[in-house]
Amino acid sequence: MKILFCGDISGEAGRKAIKTYVPRLKEKYHLDAIILNAENAAHGLGLTPKTYQELLRVCVDVMTMGNHTFDKMDVTQIWQKDNILVRPLNYPTDTVGKGFHIFTIGKVRVCVTQILGKAFMNSKLELADPFKTIQTFIDEHQTEYDILILDYHAETTAEKVAMGYFLDGKAALVVGTHTHIPTMDAHILPKGTAYMTDVGMCGDYTSVLGMTKETAFSHFGLGTERMRFEPAKETSTLSAVLVNIDNKNFKAKAIQPIILGDTLENTIKI
Repeated sequence: MKILFCGDISGEAGRKAIKTYVPRLKEKYHLDAIILNAENAAHGLGLTPKTYQELLRVCVDVMTMGNHTFDKMDVTQIWQKDNILVRPLNYPTDTVGKGFHIFTIGKVRVCVTQILGKAFMNSKLELADPFKTIQTFIDEHQTEYDILILDYHAETTAEKVAMGYFLDGKAALVVGTHTHIPTMDAHILPKGTAYMTDVGMCGDYTSVLGMTKETAFSHFGLGTERMRFEPAKETSTLSAVLVNIDNKNFKAKAIQPIILGDTLENTIKI
């Protein structure tokens, strides 16, 4: 089966990339499922019910969040109804929302979860240990799914690599998000887990991590006053990863980075 995972959507430019390219990719590769990180979809920070519905119309199967989960507090309205939205699993257990989502592709049960890394992570909520959290989750829920996919929303590459090897053979895909810069290390780990340190950002790459250069400069002391971040929207690029998973042993068979858009060198033609 073929599953597309799209990196952090940054504002209007990111939503445009999703709406422009995901339907074409679904047709070209006959995708079985689409997963995306939506934590920056609403004006570059957080998610609103309106932007959730906008992305839902692209036929997305799961949306993951991150450390900006509650930057828009009306996100809690989404969890009051049936939804496909996943917040970090290692938030406190009484946090609103859910830390995983299970759906089916035919008879195959696919579980998507997300965990926040701890190194240099600015989180509004206390975080449980990432490695203990995912191991406990596997111990308690592994009979409920056939395929496990983890969005590891972390700051450092070393922490992401460690998580990849920790879950090698336990998950079909471990993909990093958060830094908004795509890495070129997509590969299959020894025990059959597809891995990529960071899938990158869906948004405007003529920016500083999706924010306008001018507002970003002010946060590095270049200017007389600190300006409010504003999402850039001059160009639109999609960064994603396509993973092919064996329907019988549920191991990854192939992983392919996909970049399409205005700024970065495109990896395919559609």
